[in-house]
Amino acid sequence: MDWLPTLWFILIAVLWTGYLFLEGFDLGIGMQIGLGRGGEKHKRVLLNTIGPVWDGNEVWLLTAAGATFAAFPHWYASLFSALYIPLTLILVALIFRAVAIEYRGKAESTRTRGLWDLALGWGSLVAAFGVGAMLALTTLGLPLNENGDRVGGPFAWLTWSAILGGVAVVAFSWIHSIAFLRLKTDGPIRARSGKLFVRWLPLSIAPLLLWSLVVLLGQRSPIAWGLFALALATVCSAWISGRSGHEGRSFIALGITLLAAVAAIFVAVFPVVLPSTIDAAFDLTIENASSSPYTLKLMSIVAAFGVPLVLAYQSWSYWVFRKRISEKHIPEDHLVTSVVN
Repeated sequence: MDWLPTLWFILIAVLWTGYLFLEGFDLGIGMQIGLGRGGEKHKRVLLNTIGPVWDGNEVWLLTAAGATFAAFPHWYASLFSALYIPLTLILVALIFRAVAIEYRGKAESTRTRGLWDLALGWGSLVAAFGVGAMLALTTLGLPLNENGDRVGGPFAWLTWSAILGGVAVVAFSWIHSIAFLRLKTDGPIRARSGKLFVRWLPLSIAPLLLWSLVVLLGQRSPIAWGLFALALATVCSAWISGRSGHEGRSFIALGITLLAAVAAIFVAVFPVVLPSTIDAAFDLTIENASSSPYTLKLMSIVAAFGVPLVLAYQSWSYWVFRKRISEKHIPEDHLVTSVVN
């Protein structure tokens, strides 16, 4: 069963990629609602595009973290203990974001609704930045000693690589949400999103490609470099398709760009799951960080049944809610008022 650690390394990479793809436009739309401009109907259209699916998309984050804990406990322990502060901030941000989505429509005043919008915007931004920083540190390294413990103070994780990863996921989430709105909306929002996509795609995708390139530097893996070349080709295709008005093609091409760039990163670092910036001898790999063969075998059996069911259910959900919406589908604005007996 020596191949099981490799299998679960691949599965965890797939889970993180799925999270970035599905939750990416969720987080981007949250940022647009809370930190962007637009009237109440405009914001409600944006919120309704993700309303049926946002909580299901977050399951990918829980599954990725849970799979890491079960398959590679030493990886999980070193990473999560070293990043205790940013991970706590991510958790708080996700809580504020979820509560804001549910409660902004129950606000009793415009000011209260504005506060919920800010909670949604900043919660989405902080969560996206934190996840990006965590993944960047996973691939570019942390100051770990021979025991897998972090060396340095509580902010030793705050390095240029963490900032690069955080900016990469924030920028990708924003442009990904714009591509998603082109598919899910109609009218002025669709037209505006088309212009923004073409104008800002190159700049928005640059941090992700730079992150991938930094990881690949010094690597001789032809597969990783091939995947990076694919990412460059597909982002060009996304821009050309977006400019010519092919919304579905541009969305798919952008998704393939993410898939190829993240796959290139994970292929380049394999078999290391958490590099040490102190000494390469302290790196955590799939061999010294994995669970027992029995645990991995049992997890593989459960995943063989569970993963297809989750994919089928989510695909069905997106199919059911596939139609476009616009401001004409949104009823007139009203505020909830308290009833005093």
